[in-house]
Amino acid sequence: MKLYYREFGEQYSGTPVVLLHGLLGSLVNWQRIARSLGERYRVIVPDLRNHGRSPHSDDVSYPAMASDVLELLDDLDIPRAVPVGHSMGGKAAMVLALQHAERVERLAVVDIAPVAYSGRLAQLLDALLALPLDRIENRAHADALLAERVSDKAVRDHMLQNLQRTDNGWCWRNNLQALRDGLDMISGFPEQAPKPYTGKCCFIKGEHSDYIKEQSLPRIRALFPAAEIVEIP
Repeated sequence: MKLYYREFGEQYSGTPVVLLHGLLGSLVNWQRIARSLGERYRVIVPDLRNHGRSPHSDDVSYPAMASDVLELLDDLDIPRAVPVGHSMGGKAAMVLALQHAERVERLAVVDIAPVAYSGRLAQLLDALLALPLDRIENRAHADALLAERVSDKAVRDHMLQNLQRTDNGWCWRNNLQALRDGLDMISGFPEQAPKPYTGKCCFIKGEHSDYIKEQSLPRIRALFPAAEIVEIP
């Protein structure tokens, strides 16, 4: 699949950095950081499948996402890269490293582990799918309708970045139905993995986040034996 992407720091040589966003995000989430990194590195920032301006597919698996990134690297003649992924993007980056270690020079995983998670994503996706797009007058109206089921304003603002107005009315950039149908796969992590990724690897944990728990560390060490765990305020 040909992913939509943006590039920063094209003038720099060396191994490029590839920034991968999380579920219901887009390359916009990384844009400010990409601009900063682009002052020193070549930076590639794609929209993952079913997100942003990239194509849609019913296949929401991590091997498929990793394959898309690999195809992007091939198209850009990039033999090796440094993937940096957050949340869902972190899992895609991990699968890329596990399946194609020769293409990954180093790896950084932000606030996620190679384990299954449970949470409120199903309720959130159901709320988005239930939004009556044909009744929306403007973004403020969409926010008011979504507030009936999603109380957190920051979450609503993040989600409504994916709402766009077209000549045919309002629609979602995301392939919400495919993401909802495949949520168990997205929340999980492939059980059958090839040999561990032995390259340099950094897992970045937020001080108040519980996405990288103590019980996740054995799984991290098994798949990424050189992993360094870094906690930030």
